[in-house]
Amino acid sequence: MANLDPGEYDIQELGPAIKDVEDVVELKAILDAEREGQNRPAAVALIESRVEKYEGDEEADAGDLDLAEMSAADVGNALQSIDDVETLEGLLEEEQDGQDRDSVKRLVQRRIDSIAGSEEDEEAEEAVEQTPEEKYPELDHPTADKRHVRALEGGVYRDTWVYCETQAGALVDVSREMLGKARELMDGYNETYLADGSDAESERVVAVLIGDGVSEHAEECVALGADVVVHYEDERLARFQHKPYAEIFCDMARGAGHPHGREDRPAEEWRDYDEPRYVLFPATNNGRDLSAQVQAELDSGLASDCSGLYIEDTVISNPAKTGVAGEKKEFEAVLHMKRPDFSGFEYSTILCLDNPNREFHPQGASVIPGSFDVPEPDPEREGEIVAHDLPLDEDWLRVRVTDHDRLEEGVDLTGHEVIVAVGRGIGDDPTRGIELAVDLADAFEDAGVGVSRGIVTGSYDFDGHVEQYTREERQIGETGQVVAPKLYVAAGISGAVQHKVGMDESETIVAINTDPDARIREFSDYFIEGDLFEVLPRLTEAVESGRLDVAAAADGGGRDD
Repeated sequence: MANLDPGEYDIQELGPAIKDVEDVVELKAILDAEREGQNRPAAVALIESRVEKYEGDEEADAGDLDLAEMSAADVGNALQSIDDVETLEGLLEEEQDGQDRDSVKRLVQRRIDSIAGSEEDEEAEEAVEQTPEEKYPELDHPTADKRHVRALEGGVYRDTWVYCETQAGALVDVSREMLGKARELMDGYNETYLADGSDAESERVVAVLIGDGVSEHAEECVALGADVVVHYEDERLARFQHKPYAEIFCDMARGAGHPHGREDRPAEEWRDYDEPRYVLFPATNNGRDLSAQVQAELDSGLASDCSGLYIEDTVISNPAKTGVAGEKKEFEAVLHMKRPDFSGFEYSTILCLDNPNREFHPQGASVIPGSFDVPEPDPEREGEIVAHDLPLDEDWLRVRVTDHDRLEEGVDLTGHEVIVAVGRGIGDDPTRGIELAVDLADAFEDAGVGVSRGIVTGSYDFDGHVEQYTREERQIGETGQVVAPKLYVAAGISGAVQHKVGMDESETIVAINTDPDARIREFSDYFIEGDLFEVLPRLTEAVESGRLDVAAAADGGGRDD
């Protein structure tokens, strides 16, 4: 029996949970537990990749490598577990005497260099910092006098800052999500890195509010997990403008005496550090705009559109980060920022790490709305509320909005227990397809209707009474809403990566498609091979009657797995 129950973790949490499990037997037990339990395709693939990694390590450790039988990719993976230079040199000679593939020889040589260091690296103990002009003297540098380097040397970094966005005067839900996640992160940080008896003060969650009348949200931010709320108010900032918002945020972020801040920046009683340690922004239109500008101005990095965050130490051997080839360096308290990759089945983890001669703080991420739960507010929580003082430069307000129309309030699908989504499969009769989706949604007590990107961008001809269900505000996917209902019904949706990102955390996914090889089948719990125009009415009837014959729903024309 597995020591770790994968059923207790969602997909985003499972990766970090098993990262320290290196025993193949234990990993296989976890894999069996997943298959016997929820049997989520993405979870199975994740655990299998972990098993394959350590099975491969065992094979490499045993010295059973036969380069002649291996592709270059197989060799590259196997080399990662070999740290002995003599063994690697033997493999290089074996390849030279055998197939003599340049790609394989380069892989082996790079591994040797990464462990022992090249001859040039051995001559110097540390990497020597050079400016672009020094490194490439033969090139012309027309922008040399405009270099924008704002990084600190030996800076002091503390706390997690959360930019809490407001729209039309209201705090958006993703701001609440980020506050809850930031509270969780900093509680874990304080428990892990501030040992008992340490003189260091606990690090905090700092909420940032910028706009007109935003201070009215300060108490809610505290109730949701903030220890400090810093706000800046001006009626001219009622609508988001990237120049003043970025200038204000960066001025807030830089403490008194910051070498790249304003000279008259006053000291503040509530903070005594140079810049935040971590900073979170919402991955909304305005949040993406602001996050890129702020992190560039602070000369740090940004991981965009993240759906998972955790903090832990990490060991890196890249000479660009360690300064010396062949050496490993441990970075403490690194914010691991997970974002879905283009396969749709894996997540890339982005790290913002210092170079030997450069500091990259704050470590920053923008968060996809719907990625985290909105925490329950605690009205008893106490926090400090600070009004930030900064003269608003008129030059920052060169663009003015003289008139505008406010669109109708968008549709929020994230709170529904059931979502019925339709895609290009409605093409034979677009209006009828939408009507059937609405009928099925209406059969449930709490359901909404969503669409894929193909419906929003397609040239379908819809009757007026269903047009409201075909607009971009109902789009589900990477560039739309991210939902996780108890039941997700996908009708006529092929399963593109961009759509999968928006719904793969749903508890149960039922897909309907005429193509038995549609990609959505790979990550659905139930797949009905059939025509949605025939299947949806039968599902609606089944919900209303409380009885479902899957084979009948599919009209007997396909598999019911």
